[in-house]
Amino acid sequence: MLACTEMITMCLQSAKHDHLRKQKELDRNQNQAISLFHDIFRRADKNDDGKLSLEEFQSYFTDGILTDDQMQELYSSIDRKQTDNLDIDKLSGYLSPHVGEYVNVLSALEKLNVAILKAMDKTKEEYQGSSVLGQFVTRFLLRETSTQLQSLQSSLDCAMDAVHDQGCTGRRILKKPEELPIQRVAKRPGRRIQKNMCLSPTDPYSGMLTTGVSVEPDNHWGSQINQLEQLIDKLEWESPHLEPLKEDTLAGTYNSNILLIQRQMSVKEKDVEQFQQALKIYTETTSSQPTNLHVSVQNLPDRSCFIMYEFWQDRLSWMSYLQSSISKTFQRCIIDSLEEPEMVSTMLLPASWWIMNNN
Repeated sequence: MLACTEMITMCLQSAKHDHLRKQKELDRNQNQAISLFHDIFRRADKNDDGKLSLEEFQSYFTDGILTDDQMQELYSSIDRKQTDNLDIDKLSGYLSPHVGEYVNVLSALEKLNVAILKAMDKTKEEYQGSSVLGQFVTRFLLRETSTQLQSLQSSLDCAMDAVHDQGCTGRRILKKPEELPIQRVAKRPGRRIQKNMCLSPTDPYSGMLTTGVSVEPDNHWGSQINQLEQLIDKLEWESPHLEPLKEDTLAGTYNSNILLIQRQMSVKEKDVEQFQQALKIYTETTSSQPTNLHVSVQNLPDRSCFIMYEFWQDRLSWMSYLQSSISKTFQRCIIDSLEEPEMVSTMLLPASWWIMNNN
């Protein structure tokens, strides 16, 4: 009898421990989801006040399934006090219970983004000085990474199409995002083409580069694929030759690259004066950054067109600066003042050139 009682007690305690463990895991996932949502929703908060107006909410979350009235109804159901200013923390907490397995996806995507950027930055620094075998392995790994990301992107596209088609049953059908495909490059050896780099005009703060097409802000897979393809193109063009290359005198000491950003902005005539004031503040603040090497602005004659050149120590420094308040403020001015989306192109230059020209 005693043995049965002890066994029942042990079973109850085990069930209690399992329940507590699952509850802790659920709470941990929900907290992680709130944190991830908070970072994502910051992109929708265009005025950086920590809140989303109805206009910001509709602009960021409209998916072509819910109507404008349904979007407004959803917004009101979250904003029960009818403040017309939805707190980002409250919105994150409201949506987090529904995130499910995507909390792991978003978390992994965030880590993957950082890992790929670090790997590409390291590749740019060490590739030229690597052995033939080392360069071959690097190119292979880049292609393999790009292929796997493309495979995942294809699966995501199929899933998006499926849920979109189901959601459109009996509803109005808007243009699907498939009309903005990720640009593919041709198969080797003719894959090296000139690519104009641009930031997504709808989300200038993401810092993610695209190749001549506008990619949706949350399309991180597509952005990573494009970046990998750009690097593969660069490395294949610089494939090792049998004859030794003639290197700069300082290449052995300064073998890293600096980043040149060219930004072309066509301003509406009525907004030129306001834009010039914002541009002056931006250039003065940017040039004072420790990782910024130089900022120069050119105004094309007879045109309200400005071309700005930014020199940065490396790509990560520039991408980090994109998240700063001054960069976001200037980007909002660009959105309001330009006649057409800003054109941004990038180029890597040997750091030795900069050192020699500035000594």
